[in-house]
Amino acid sequence: MSEDKRILIVDDEAFIRVLLMQTLEELEDLGVELLSAADGQEGLDIALSEQPDLVFLDVMMPKLSGYEVCRKIKETNKTIYVVLLTAKGQSIDREEGTDAGADEYVTKPFDPDYILNRAAELLGLEILI
Repeated sequence: MSEDKRILIVDDEAFIRVLLMQTLEELEDLGVELLSAADGQEGLDIALSEQPDLVFLDVMMPKLSGYEVCRKIKETNKTIYVVLLTAKGQSIDREEGTDAGADEYVTKPFDPDYILNRAAELLGLEILI
């Protein structure tokens, strides 16, 4: 068990943050620390100071957009895996996410089981389903 794994959740909607925290809380038993931020600037600050392994990042947020945050994270640490979570599912939006350096693009509403399983897979953790 490795206790140095961190997941950062960045979303300006409290409901989505809580949903993601609840979805991923099972990973805390495996030593994963869950961090959260309510806007793009706070998310960027936490990402740069805490260096999480994985970031779930909303696109449309105050202060800094998810695209801007993703770009800045990737400029400083390319190993941080960034999943953009957004209601914007058009191909142009996906292209912008890819250009910003996002590793994955998931549209809302998302499947909580997919998020949990994907996070565990990305962190190399085994979970009991």
